[in-house]
Amino acid sequence: MSTRITAVIADDEALLRRHLDQTLAEVWPELEIVAKAENGAEALKSIQMLSPDVAFLDIRMPELDGMNLAKQLQQLSHPPLIVFITAYDEYAVKAFEQNAVDYLLKPLNESRLMATCEKLKARLNTGTRDHQASEKTDIAALMNQIQQLSKPPQAPQYLNWVKATVGEDIHLISVSDILFFKAGDKYVSVFKKDENQALQEFVIRMSLKELLAQLNPDEFWQIHRSTVVKVAAISKVKKDFSGQMSAYIADQKLPVSRASQSLFKGM
Repeated sequence: MSTRITAVIADDEALLRRHLDQTLAEVWPELEIVAKAENGAEALKSIQMLSPDVAFLDIRMPELDGMNLAKQLQQLSHPPLIVFITAYDEYAVKAFEQNAVDYLLKPLNESRLMATCEKLKARLNTGTRDHQASEKTDIAALMNQIQQLSKPPQAPQYLNWVKATVGEDIHLISVSDILFFKAGDKYVSVFKKDENQALQEFVIRMSLKELLAQLNPDEFWQIHRSTVVKVAAISKVKKDFSGQMSAYIADQKLPVSRASQSLFKGM
């Protein structure tokens, strides 16, 4: 194998082209980027002219997308090894059918790029640049991997109701009606208004820590080690002469710890 290894980067995002170029320089200094293209047609011309060893191709590009570009490259007498750059897992099988050595997901991950470079080096060392390479890809496993890497995180499931008690009575309370929670020794008190706008107190058998993990953090803030409040229910926040901050909800003055005062900056 020639000591000079060359590559072309094709992506319509200038920031990604620059980032990939810089990261490749760190993880594979011997690799020479001979051209960077902003669309598929430009990439095709560069590859035909320069015959690089490797082509990093974005799947979605204007004028000529990465998939169709890869098909055209396979017609060359010495096609480059192809690495697809994608944010779309549905392209995984097609990518490997077009003889992609590997794939990179957006946003780029350095450890993943390092692994890809090692695969490229191995292929180049054995001289298997074309689609007759002896190594066969387990497409099912790769599909599973790319889906795990690229699927968006599931939206967290927050409480809609809490089961609380008053004496022997059990109540189901909508979280949207709750104004604040206060922790006691072995229980948490729940406060809401009744139909006459009077403050009602209920009890739930759960620690404040367990409860907080199940509440939407955009709607409920812990303002003190023993207090969690509904943000929309706060009528005002005040500081006294000593610097102690308090939040007011339904005429209740609730102390805000110094560690939690930053929550109210800009309000």
